[in-house]
Amino acid sequence: MRWFWFDRFTEFVSGSHATSIKNVSLAEEHVHDHFPGAGTMPNSLILEGLAQTSGMLVAEYYDFRERVILAKVPKARFHARAVPGDTLTYRAKIESIEPTGARVITTSHIGDRLQAEVEILFAHIDQHAPVRQLFEPNDFAKILRNFGLLAVGRKQDGSRIEMPPHLAEAEVRFRGDLVSQQRD
Repeated sequence: MRWFWFDRFTEFVSGSHATSIKNVSLAEEHVHDHFPGAGTMPNSLILEGLAQTSGMLVAEYYDFRERVILAKVPKARFHARAVPGDTLTYRAKIESIEPTGARVITTSHIGDRLQAEVEILFAHIDQHAPVRQLFEPNDFAKILRNFGLLAVGRKQDGSRIEMPPHLAEAEVRFRGDLVSQQRD
């Protein structure tokens, strides 16, 4: 099982910035465990939501062909607790990006209040490194659709972000396999 710590994108501009939201709910077990009697979204999971939002932004820059990992968090400052009923708005802005990695400045807000400020450094892992694939291409394409990245995503010139060809081909192959299985 994979855990995602944001619900959907509300804005996504390739190579520039992204905004996503996370609704904090009493239905989430971690809220009850951290702190008993005073349900709170753990800051570590907020940081992970910021990293996932940012990581998608960095990965999209290279058409999701590079493996992107969180390498370092040089700065993290939390100003307020996030509790059930809050909607966290995560904002990520690429400060620099190059073939070896990226630097992203992120914030989390609850309404108009600044909840957190985090600087995140990402590294690209060489495609030829012997690392296990995290997602099947078809599954990853579904994730992009479910998070609304393709619905709100724009390139810097304002045109829509399309599904990268290698992921679109995986979707077509998957649908073809399903049709074949249904015929058998």
